Amino acid sequence: MQETLILAALIIPGLVIAIVFHEVAHGWVALMLGDPTAKEQRRLSLNPIRHVDVFGTLILPGFLALSGAPVFGWAKPVPVNKWRLRNPRYGMMAVAAAGPGTNFVLALIAAVFLGAFLRFGTPLDPAAPNLLLVAALNFIAMNIFLALFNMLPIPPFDGSHIVEGLLPPAGARVYDRLRPFGFMLVFGLFPELRLIERVVLPPVEWVQGQYMSLAMWIAGNNLPG
Repeated sequence: MQETLILAALIIPGLVIAIVFHEVAHGWVALMLGDPTAKEQRRLSLNPIRHVDVFGTLILPGFLALSGAPVFGWAKPVPVNKWRLRNPRYGMMAVAAAGPGTNFVLALIAAVFLGAFLRFGTPLDPAAPNLLLVAALNFIAMNIFLALFNMLPIPPFDGSHIVEGLLPPAGARVYDRLRPFGFMLVFGLFPELRLIERVVLPPVEWVQGQYMSLAMWIAGNNLPG
């Protein structure tokens, strides 16, 4: 039980960082493309207090970590008004892609750190995993999961805005009508179709393997065991 609590204590701060950077990235790209809504509401801050959703950022991830399930969560969405963007259609695609893109960058930074730590840090005892190593591995995994999970083309995920921007205007209007029913679709489709196991986890594992290959290449021969 103590080990599980330690693992949760390592995972949740990393998840908060991943989620906060994800949301702030949406707001910054929106600002660069003409929409200052997030700035006006003081949401372009890395202060987690401005973004934390008590259930989605703390309670749910903690429960998932303690139960050994894949850890994910959400923060309060950064407000974006697409009609204030200079190009609402393509601007929303860029704003939506900014969140997952930021998670991929965070995972890349963590992979480089992991490789450098293994190469230049204190030699590790394979029988006693280093907490910093465990935190880095989990940080990489959760950022990749958040990125690909959010790219699902189902409202209200980021992928839905990208799909909407790629559709012809008539199709985009029809697709947009699904948005009020997004959460009902999520909770209806996920258990029934096992979307996480069948759709999300396979690419997550593949992408994670590429990041780990980079980390191992940086580490060279200085690997535990």
